[in-house]
Amino acid sequence: MRLALMIEGQEGVSWKHWLALAQACEQHGVEALFRSDHYLSPTDPSRAALDAWAVIPALAARTERIELGTLVSPVTFRPPAVLANASLTAYEISGGRVSLGMGTGWMEAEHEAFGFPFPPMKERLRLLVEQIEAVTRFWGDGPHPHLIIGGSGLSGTVEPAAKWADEYNTVMATPAECAERREKLARACEREGREPIPLSLMTGCAIGRDETEARERIRRRIARSGQQIDPDEYRASRGDATILGTIDEAAERLRAYEEAGVESVMLQHIDHTDLEMVELIGRELAPAVA
Repeated sequence: MRLALMIEGQEGVSWKHWLALAQACEQHGVEALFRSDHYLSPTDPSRAALDAWAVIPALAARTERIELGTLVSPVTFRPPAVLANASLTAYEISGGRVSLGMGTGWMEAEHEAFGFPFPPMKERLRLLVEQIEAVTRFWGDGPHPHLIIGGSGLSGTVEPAAKWADEYNTVMATPAECAERREKLARACEREGREPIPLSLMTGCAIGRDETEARERIRRRIARSGQQIDPDEYRASRGDATILGTIDEAAERLRAYEEAGVESVMLQHIDHTDLEMVELIGRELAPAVA
């Protein structure tokens, strides 16, 4: 199983933070660094949000090994030609280490705050298909970014992924839900005359070497998210669809996802200043599930 780090870029992640995260990934063997593509924090609107497609090429120029990409870029933010060219530019700078994740967008308050249109979901799904087609047409037949389509397993995202994408990413799902989505994706790919494309998962993560350290990371995740809930209660209510606990517990959960057909997991790390957890992912968790 392939593990990646996923950072919520709208939560006050400065350039200094981004550089430290990327360097930690390279130093400790984490294969990829993904980020959200948002302009507004749903937790604290005062937190800064550096633009995803400005940060990624900058990181591409400062790194040598890790894959970089978005999970996911909303169809409502940029015209398709702008998104296609921005991602292709980052791809060239990186020497072929960039993925473009595309999705419908979901945060209505963000669209209102920054003047982006936010049509109903049915319209956004139509726009997604149009934008995927336009982006891939702009790229042409030459080398281009790895294309990821994000969604919750509904046909409106699975079907275009089966037609155009290199990977389908789903979010905060249990192993059983992932198995169902994997089967649905495989059937859609078969209808398109393609072999099944990989299924990946983005989900929450807070791990430690022992129970005490893991509980403290869960507590900090809760606090950073602006929630008020006991760490044990949080873990009990979300544990089936997240990676929470000790290294051994996290590895067991990841193996369950692997058995469900998930090939890559993007581990959402909320406390982005905690570089020690990046080291844990690369040095201890990744070898445990290799």
